[in-house]
Amino acid sequence: MVAAELISSKSPRVSAARRLAKRNFRGKERLFLAEGPQAVREAAGHADTLVELFATVDAAERYADIVAEARAAGAKVHLADEDVIADISTTVTPQGLVGVCRFLDTPFEEILAARPRLVAVLAHVRDPGNAGTVLRCADAAGAEAVILTDASVDLYNPKAVRASVGSHFHLPVAVGVPVERAVQGLKDAGVRILAADGAGEDDLDTELDKGTMGTPTAWIFGNEAWGLPEETRALADAVVRVPIHGRAESLNLATAAAVCLYASARAQRAAGGCRSVTSS
Repeated sequence: MVAAELISSKSPRVSAARRLAKRNFRGKERLFLAEGPQAVREAAGHADTLVELFATVDAAERYADIVAEARAAGAKVHLADEDVIADISTTVTPQGLVGVCRFLDTPFEEILAARPRLVAVLAHVRDPGNAGTVLRCADAAGAEAVILTDASVDLYNPKAVRASVGSHFHLPVAVGVPVERAVQGLKDAGVRILAADGAGEDDLDTELDKGTMGTPTAWIFGNEAWGLPEETRALADAVVRVPIHGRAESLNLATAAAVCLYASARAQRAAGGCRSVTSS
């Protein structure tokens, strides 16, 4: 391994990977970067996704199992020195593994055809770290899909990929869907639409107490700074706020999304909707 030839920093493969830090090149090539052992392992395990892997000699030895999985998945493995990895990577402290992956997004129609029971819709979400974290929360809560509207951040932004910690490879994600189309399509598929908004008429506790959250549900989450516009709130079956029982001014987007998605997940797993917590 140590004696293996290292790829040159002037290689066309290195130049092509470096360009994927920019959205226009990602869109043109339909390729994106997955950095670090967790993301690369997930990519290698996702059929026909990992195209290339750049690895330092040290990382290739430390994560020999991941490199073997990458090769088994058909990816071309390039050994590189740390300067080359740093040049490709978008992180301050690269972990020695950078994968080049094919786009993963799923057509919106396929998501609807699967009759999802829990969906997160990101409308006007602009921060890639928040988008990736909400994707991770949706994955953890057992959601069947995530939808990014046409006004939201790029799913394949390196910060979004890092924040998802591998969840990009776990559940279907549709991108570039106009919010009106997303809502109407989900409603036609029998999904109840809840808009998460701090100024909502109902609060999450009330929704849980009513026992209505066991049905198929899509949560719409809005922009980090100004929430959801009135025209988007008007599309929802209910506008719901997360109750603040303490003195905090508000919750950030990712935290609110986690609370809402887990509330729906619990309600859907309880017989007949949400179980009341009472002593027997």
